[in-house]
Amino acid sequence: MNEALLARTDTKSKILDAAEKLFSIKGFQETSLRDITAEADVNLAAVNYHFQSKDSLIDAVIARLVEPKNRARIQLLDAAGPDATVEQILAAFLNPLCDAPIEALGPLFGRVLSHPDMFVDRVFMKHFAPLSQRFGEALSRAMPEMDRTELVWRMQFCVGVMTHLLTWGKIVPRVTGGVCDMTDRQDLLNRTVEFLAAGFHAPAHKGLGHITTGNVNEL
Repeated sequence: MNEALLARTDTKSKILDAAEKLFSIKGFQETSLRDITAEADVNLAAVNYHFQSKDSLIDAVIARLVEPKNRARIQLLDAAGPDATVEQILAAFLNPLCDAPIEALGPLFGRVLSHPDMFVDRVFMKHFAPLSQRFGEALSRAMPEMDRTELVWRMQFCVGVMTHLLTWGKIVPRVTGGVCDMTDRQDLLNRTVEFLAAGFHAPAHKGLGHITTGNVNEL
């Protein structure tokens, strides 16, 4: 790599690093391009050259964080083969997440998740819709007897657990008095897969009637 190309790559990385840090701390709307150029120690022209706009920079920051994880998920799913079990499919989906420091992923994702429209437009539609399709097809093969509606609901509950680990992972040890140890990544992965697999293997939803702890009219 020649020096000019190396300098451009380094500048681009500095901008991405600064943007990710500030978006995580201040939020997307509250962070200006001036904030980012000051943090990265570059001029505005450099941001315009590499990303053209703040919107494009936001997309690039999210893609840098998400795409390597998604590629790893697909590789693990492919490696499990066409007859993968529910447990193998869940492990493939969760392994890249559990393999990375949660504290490095949580702050930015917390910001994205606090803006549902942003999540749908910038994250789900661009990065997770094709992934969801692949994993949904794998789960359908592993559980051919399960109704699609039931399967989609359980996939949503699975994403909910993952989101909880992402956004609360840093404080889980504190709120559990240290009982839940997040530092043992393999143990975290195993426990999460076991819990979610039990949910997928549970009998299909038949309705439990109205479950209340009192008169709902009094709430």
